Amino acid sequence: MYKLYSMQRSGNSYKVRLALALLDIPFEVIEIDILRGESRTPDFLAKNPRGQVPLLEVSEQHYLAESNAILWYLAIDTALAPKTPIERAEALQWMFFEQHALEPSVGAAYFWLALVRGGRDLQMHALEDWMERGYSALGVIEAHLRTHDYFVAGHLTIADIAMYGYTHVAEQCDFSLMEFPALRTWLQRMESEPRFVRMDWVREATAGKDIGLVARVD
Repeated sequence: MYKLYSMQRSGNSYKVRLALALLDIPFEVIEIDILRGESRTPDFLAKNPRGQVPLLEVSEQHYLAESNAILWYLAIDTALAPKTPIERAEALQWMFFEQHALEPSVGAAYFWLALVRGGRDLQMHALEDWMERGYSALGVIEAHLRTHDYFVAGHLTIADIAMYGYTHVAEQCDFSLMEFPALRTWLQRMESEPRFVRMDWVREATAGKDIGLVARVD
């Protein structure tokens, strides 16, 4: 069984949990709170010297980092993988866009405004730039989704999962999606997928036995 080192409210970690759930792949979650420095311990750094989550243990002592690389690995030979060379390249195109345009703007705003106590005061100087670049990225997404139900290949792929991770929390960090109707429809389409799970769902186990995905109660 895969071991996933993950932070519950991390968009990048959620992308991997969502893919595993959609694919109905059993996995064990090991919660790592990066806000408490748990990704900077000697033990964790021995697994991933970059000190980041998510991190997937694919076999004993063999670890795979970077959320979109993990998505690509998990999707091989599944329905989430684009089939043709051009579709694969298009999926990578969107996954690179997510990491270079969406995550540094919407993702950064989400981290500091929604997760870090006092983060707004600490990052006031960055807010205007995040908003400008974030709305620009959301505009690119909206333009594409006006004529496409999904990002690639006409069906759900890992490109959609990569894009969903931070897009769906945009409204938690000062972005408004009112001017993006196609994007909002796509979010609803994603959330209607069989085996879809929300960010606040967790996998729990008891007495060493997996009991599946259950809602967090707190």
